[in-house]
Amino acid sequence: MAALLLLYIVVVGQRAVAFMATGQPIGIGIGVALVVVALIGALLLVLEFRFGIRITRLGRRLEREGGTPQDVVPLMPSGRPDRAAADEVFPRYKDAVEADPDDWRAWFRLGVVYDAAGDRKRARAAMRTALATAPTDRRVD
Repeated sequence: MAALLLLYIVVVGQRAVAFMATGQPIGIGIGVALVVVALIGALLLVLEFRFGIRITRLGRRLEREGGTPQDVVPLMPSGRPDRAAADEVFPRYKDAVEADPDDWRAWFRLGVVYDAAGDRKRARAAMRTALATAPTDRRVD
């Protein structure tokens, strides 16, 4: 997906230059709008990569500490997580977060469990909280 987005940004950038090269006011306006779209796409791509790198580092740190979740949510034949099994696992991790909301490890584990159950929105939110509450140690690798 990142490669496709990068290709899209390049194509949009080329079209923007072509529109601006016409010298017509409407062409210049469209070209500027396309440049803005390309810049927004590039920014979002950089932010996603940065998020992924930071989460990976935090995950390695937790793994070195031996704190990664050991629960495995079984999958149905369709490949989706078994909701009943996921419902049994969640309370433990949710309770850990509620007991200590400043513990980045608890938030990270909750994010992993959400991700394993296919709830990407909540997984990302939990991971963002883990990043926000983790100590800012640049050497987390």
